[in-house]
Amino acid sequence: RGRRQYEEVDDSKYVYGKGLKDNDNGDGMDEDEEEQKPKEKPTMEASGLLYAEANTFKGVVIQYSEPPEAAKPTVRWRLYPFKGDESLPVLHIHRQSAYLIGRDPAICDLPMLHPSISKQHAALQYRRVAGGVLPYIMDLGSTNKTNLNGEALEPRRYYELRDKDCLKFGFSSREYVVLSDQALPTSEKGDNSSEDEA
Repeated sequence: RGRRQYEEVDDSKYVYGKGLKDNDNGDGMDEDEEEQKPKEKPTMEASGLLYAEANTFKGVVIQYSEPPEAAKPTVRWRLYPFKGDESLPVLHIHRQSAYLIGRDPAICDLPMLHPSISKQHAALQYRRVAGGVLPYIMDLGSTNKTNLNGEALEPRRYYELRDKDCLKFGFSSREYVVLSDQALPTSEKGDNSSEDEA
């Protein structure tokens, strides 16, 4: 019978009773070599999770939050909707400081059910500025845009609304004319005063 041949084992990387030495992780690289690689730094940027939790209504994250200069209007503003030549019921928009416009009736103040309108399409916001409390419109990054007097609005930017401005949302054929009680003839102001009080 022949003698068994034994391979010589390099036992310099082993410590009696512990296996591999502390600075060797078994892949042939010492931990000292691994420490030379730059470590990933923690990210301190906002993740948006706290904002989403704080800005939730009926389980839906609201894409818009009011600015610090938000205020209830002192002037009575209205939206006059038209579908072609047909006049639709007037929307009174002076009772709160902001109105969310979109297709989702559960969370929108002014629901518009056309399929081209986003669930949260735009926001109508009253802001206190040097000239008083004025209305502004902001597109909330909608897919099919918001149009003011025939021009598409840039998303997430305030645009001041003036009397006789015309708004369109998405591809809806409805047009909304913005008017305040200051722009109405005195005979119309008296007719609508009982409606506005409610």
